[in-house]
Amino acid sequence: MTIRQLTHQILQKKSFLCIGLDVDLDKIPQHLLAAKDPIFEFNKAIIDATHDIAVAYKPNTAFYEAYGLKGWAALEKTINYLNNKHPEVFTIADAKRGDIGNTSAMYAKAFLQDLGFDSVTVAPYMGKDSVEPFLAVKGKFTILLALTSNEGAFDFQVQGAGNGELYKKVLETSKTWQGSDNLMYVAGATKAEYFKEIRKIVPDNFLLVPGVGTQGGSLKDVCRYGMNSRVGLLVNSSRAIIYAGTGEDFALKAREEALKVQQEMKEILFQV
Repeated sequence: MTIRQLTHQILQKKSFLCIGLDVDLDKIPQHLLAAKDPIFEFNKAIIDATHDIAVAYKPNTAFYEAYGLKGWAALEKTINYLNNKHPEVFTIADAKRGDIGNTSAMYAKAFLQDLGFDSVTVAPYMGKDSVEPFLAVKGKFTILLALTSNEGAFDFQVQGAGNGELYKKVLETSKTWQGSDNLMYVAGATKAEYFKEIRKIVPDNFLLVPGVGTQGGSLKDVCRYGMNSRVGLLVNSSRAIIYAGTGEDFALKAREEALKVQQEMKEILFQV
């Protein structure tokens, strides 16, 4: 997947929707629990119902690791299904990894090479040598946590660090790292007023934007302050879409909810 291909898909589908596949067995429709692999069957149904209107899928790996070997096997089956059946979509391993160099190299191998995701989310706290092993993987993207959507982001990310806030320091410093052309950034929709400042530092990079929907972020505000000439946004929605229905028609309900978001995106795209 290249930026050109991703942008083409966005314009073709008139959508920059990313669907988060955060599967909780306590929340999926009860009839799926009888399946041999209920997590994968749930994901497959959601993907089949929405792949023509979503440009990306983002499994949060915690929701798979929590179920041990069965959960990891379901994650592997899910990414294989996406890569084989819908190779046009962008895939994100929401793993939030980041450790000393040799450990990060193993994380990069696991998610970007062995599993075959297009990208992985990475925490920047340990600095350059913890991130560059991800950036070294050819043809893949590293999505760096910059300004997250949770309330606790105010504890550190917007606090002063030298001549500016910490999140700005992360953005500015990361641009100097080897392979920085393959960086994307997480920027939370609940902090849309900061996007104008983010775009001053990283005007061309894609932003992965959680927090629209259940967390209360505004899609219009995100686009007003964060959209660039290539759109440059992947707006994620997880629970509001995948748990829109609880019956046997859950995938149809998920599609209906995804279409609502896509239609709003379409209107915004036609305005710019």
